[in-house]
Amino acid sequence: MCQWTTDSQRLILEHFDTIHSSPSHIYHFALPITPSSSWLHQYYSTEFSQEIKVVRGVSAGWGTCFRTVSLNDYLDGLSCWKDVIAIGLGSGSIIILNAITGIQVAILSGHTEWVTSLAFSPDGASLVSGSFDYTVKLWDMQTGGVVKTFQGHTQSVYSVSISADYTIIASGSMDNTICLWNIQTGECYHTIEQKGWVDYVCFFPLEPNHLMSVSGEKVWQWDIDGQQVAPGYDGSHITFSLDGTQFAVYNGSAIEVQTSDSKIIVAKFHMANINPGCFSFSPDNRVIAVAVGSRVYIWDITSSDPHLLETLIGHTEMISSLAFSSPSSLISVSIDYSVKFWQLGTSSTDPVLVDEKSILLSAPIRSITLRAEDGIAISSHSDGVVRIWDILTGLCKTSFLTPANNFHWIDTQLANGRLISVWCNNEKIFIWDIENDELLRTVYIPGDGVKDFRMSGDGSKVFFLDKDSIQALSIWTGEVVGKVMHGLNLSNDCLLTIDGLKVWFRFSSKPSMNMGWNFGMILGSTPFSISGMPQLGFIGGIRQKRSFVPGIEDPVTKKVVLQLPGRLAQSSDAQWNGQYLVVGYDSGEVLILECNYVPH
Repeated sequence: MCQWTTDSQRLILEHFDTIHSSPSHIYHFALPITPSSSWLHQYYSTEFSQEIKVVRGVSAGWGTCFRTVSLNDYLDGLSCWKDVIAIGLGSGSIIILNAITGIQVAILSGHTEWVTSLAFSPDGASLVSGSFDYTVKLWDMQTGGVVKTFQGHTQSVYSVSISADYTIIASGSMDNTICLWNIQTGECYHTIEQKGWVDYVCFFPLEPNHLMSVSGEKVWQWDIDGQQVAPGYDGSHITFSLDGTQFAVYNGSAIEVQTSDSKIIVAKFHMANINPGCFSFSPDNRVIAVAVGSRVYIWDITSSDPHLLETLIGHTEMISSLAFSSPSSLISVSIDYSVKFWQLGTSSTDPVLVDEKSILLSAPIRSITLRAEDGIAISSHSDGVVRIWDILTGLCKTSFLTPANNFHWIDTQLANGRLISVWCNNEKIFIWDIENDELLRTVYIPGDGVKDFRMSGDGSKVFFLDKDSIQALSIWTGEVVGKVMHGLNLSNDCLLTIDGLKVWFRFSSKPSMNMGWNFGMILGSTPFSISGMPQLGFIGGIRQKRSFVPGIEDPVTKKVVLQLPGRLAQSSDAQWNGQYLVVGYDSGEVLILECNYVPH
């Protein structure tokens, strides 16, 4: 396939929803955020160079996540057969998507509660589902109708499987039983008692008379008559390869890949103190994808000494299911309401193994500071690393390590030529001189603690938000030099945006409220309220998780003039001065754009 065809496909897939629902000129707005190495970017560069210039793209290539579909519902069960994927929803429905484009093909309705588990028949003609409504259903994929409903469990069904000869369905439940159902009669002909709820049940792909289950942190093996055929052993997660020749099991400290017939260990890698949520074999058995929280780790298992290939960062909440649609294409669903489509082998950053039990990753960005007058942007990361970027070249000039490791809030500014980093927990604010590697002071915050904070544009103050007020703290003395009572209930999301010494407070209510105060006057005087919103207010994603990709709006027409790329993680912070836009992502990536857009 030639490069222009590949580039065009990736452009359409990455921006599919926007392109599908917008006029054709939306292609023009998508072009600036194509990778600089792509054919499309080079061919059309003169057409968009007068409006938006990519100073530093998010990666050298197209990136790892090429498609995100938001479904506005809790997602759990996932099963894939060729180009068809089925996903269970919290509402009780099952959505059917195309595995390449993510387009909705159908929706199956019948369950009354959350669908937790799905399994296609070997020929893809049927689908089995388990639900919190205590039932198991068999679906005809041609008609989308229910063929049979299997009833008998007294608690939620957690896992389902269908035998290779299409005669038996196995279902595991929170009622501590496995039911074996005759597909023809719809009757449960065997009930296998367990010592705890059944997390997983699956037939041997090549042996329809045997199945494995996970219950009570143990792996068990049974025959179709409900008899145990092998001793149980430690394991909390298990999955089979597509061809059935191998299976992987997590035993509390490592994932072991074993042959299905002889149980010989062919690969083993450690996941100590990191409990995986789920994992999946690639169709060619060369890699295993392991979901831990909101991230996916791709392991090469072609040798007895597996190694980590890449880390997929993009979801903001726990990943509930994984499935490969091809040897290089992975699909993940998360309780953040999104489905992500990943292209393996295109990650722009490679994790570094520290030892066999720990992984060093690119840490999420907590805040971005734009200093256009100094030609730099500053990113502050959750692992305490602070990076200085040249906004003209997009290159990282230098990096510093601060003690702000694992702090949710960290911000960095230049103050009188000194690089100052500030971080906090709910009760303390720490002020650190980066270049001198020195803690200037620790300030205790009375009351209900800090809800959000930012440094002023000149770096002289820290503005912090608490339950009752917004206060300005001098970084040189540690004293409160300004205070205003906001008088709002902060039970909802809120954030601070700083424009020099003006503090803008966005309060997420219905409708949302925007309030601002000017602290830029003589110290000790009372800040006064101001109206309107600064340019920064036109950028979505500032210090707030969002379920959609932010964009730049025309302040007059309110129309989006540039949609930011969605193939990375959620944007964690953004700064825009009218010319330069700098966006930091939870993946640790930085995007720098020169925006010469003139509002119409």
